[in-house]
Amino acid sequence: MENLPFTLDLIGKIMVAYTALAVHGRVRREQRIDSAVFRAMKKEKIAGIAGVAFMILGYIMHITA
Repeated sequence: MENLPFTLDLIGKIMVAYTALAVHGRVRREQRIDSAVFRAMKKEKIAGIAGVAFMILGYIMHITA
């Protein structure tokens, strides 16, 4: 149970990093922003928010343990 906060923190950081890299890569490949790129960015935004939530949850669990 003591490794869970660190695991959630790591998952959160990976998710946030992935979403940032994915958005930049998609815009670079497409060289324009159209509706398909906006849809992908919306999904990646949700993943980024979930990643931040994992980091916060991991921090809270670590502090209260």
